[in-house]
Amino acid sequence: MPPESRLDLLQGTLDLLILRTLEPGPRHGWAISDRIQQISQDVLQVNQGSLYPALHRLEHQGWIKAEWGVSELGRRARFYRLTAAGRKQLERETDTWTRLSAAIGRILEMA
Repeated sequence: MPPESRLDLLQGTLDLLILRTLEPGPRHGWAISDRIQQISQDVLQVNQGSLYPALHRLEHQGWIKAEWGVSELGRRARFYRLTAAGRKQLERETDTWTRLSAAIGRILEMA
């Protein structure tokens, strides 16, 4: 998909996508970005300038924890995982997103 057709992510939406991407287990930054792009079928692309500040913010809030490890390419990388507080936040944000998207859908379907 051409870059101009990709959607920019709002900060809160990016946080939700990162938390959801980490739900199955730890990932390093590049793998988080790649997974979001893959699952969205190339509609969403998270650049490093947005991803790493979001990861630091989520870590500061206690929703994720970072640990050093080795990537699949044999390079040293920080792996991020959800904390218990992060799982609760993911649940709250998912509920909020579901209500918001349903409300927007209703408005778009107005006759």
